[in-house]
Amino acid sequence: MSGSPRIRLRGLRKAFGAKQVLDGVDLDVATGRSMVVLGGSGSGKSVTVKCILGIITPDEGVIEIDGQDVAKLSRADRAAILDRTGMLFQNGALFDSLPVWENVCFKLLAQKRVSRAQARDVAAEALAQVGLAATVGELSPAELSGGMQKRVALARAIAARPDIIFFDEPTTGLDPIMGAVIDGLIVDCVKRLGATALSITHDMASARRIGDEAAMIHKGRIVWTGPAETLGRTGNAMVDQFANGEREGPIRMELRR
Repeated sequence: MSGSPRIRLRGLRKAFGAKQVLDGVDLDVATGRSMVVLGGSGSGKSVTVKCILGIITPDEGVIEIDGQDVAKLSRADRAAILDRTGMLFQNGALFDSLPVWENVCFKLLAQKRVSRAQARDVAAEALAQVGLAATVGELSPAELSGGMQKRVALARAIAARPDIIFFDEPTTGLDPIMGAVIDGLIVDCVKRLGATALSITHDMASARRIGDEAAMIHKGRIVWTGPAETLGRTGNAMVDQFANGEREGPIRMELRR
């Protein structure tokens, strides 16, 4: 990696009661690159992203965005950084009571950055980028298929033209073909914006498609980073076991008896 990373994590720790979820996470995400974070349930993937977004406050550690320690920034400066981010939530998280076009431009409307008339045009442009007609904007989320809902959620994530985008399990609930379609749209949208992307996923095929680099988190620590295309044949026994879905290996499933 050349230059300073867009996102830099050092020594990130977070516990919930006696449960140590993050135990010293170190991670760099280079500007304009797509990083995929892998790990089993409860490994700390989602907590890491929530710490970066400021939803959860870490107990220890440093989070830097563009070289700035976000913990030392004023509330206004931190809000300015969040304004430059987009987020695709795992289950879409669309508002059922709002038409699609208002969902897509929810952030822009809430911050009064566009008028309602302008928002319709912005929504139509964002929907077009994910392969949906402007007329879809008049529908309610309940009238959409799962794949279309995911496309709308992606349109919302890119509507404000962010330069950092987070993807939380982007292919969850989709069949393999629609998952590949969504991954293709993600790659296209990220490249079009020149954005930096950080994704968390269990889907190995998806990870290889959308990631430039990949990292694996296990028991609250990053245990490997490398090219996403090598997943399943990294030479790291822990990563290859996880990527290939193998029962036997260094990762042991903890079972309650």
